[in-house]
Amino acid sequence: MAIKARNTRNLQFSMVSMSDLVFLLLIFFMLTSTLVAPSAINLLLPSSDSRTMVPQTVNVHIDADSRLYLEDQPVDIDGLQMGLVERLEGFSDGTVVLRADHTVPVQHIVDVIDVVENINSRYRVKHRVILATQARR
Repeated sequence: MAIKARNTRNLQFSMVSMSDLVFLLLIFFMLTSTLVAPSAINLLLPSSDSRTMVPQTVNVHIDADSRLYLEDQPVDIDGLQMGLVERLEGFSDGTVVLRADHTVPVQHIVDVIDVVENINSRYRVKHRVILATQARR
């Protein structure tokens, strides 16, 4: 005489709730990523394959006409140094994100790097300059 169990276990797994969660997360990240504007100044950044993500301390912009902006305020090279000293005060290893238009001469980029290096040597800190790029298509 064979004894059968009254309660049988259902071994099927339903993926419906998991796919709902994935779509909700996808919608959430798509909405939040479009709300973050990295820069209010219209620039065509150079393209690159590298993906370096660092916490941003200060943003410096150089537009196509080689005008300098510290955050969104136009500055000259001396004003840039004073503004960076103010904004990087209290940081021993801050990050300056340089967003330069792809048509800007390299010398203007080097000038900004020199300003940060002068601050590093004067105040004995280790601030970095990161050149922002856009992903290659």
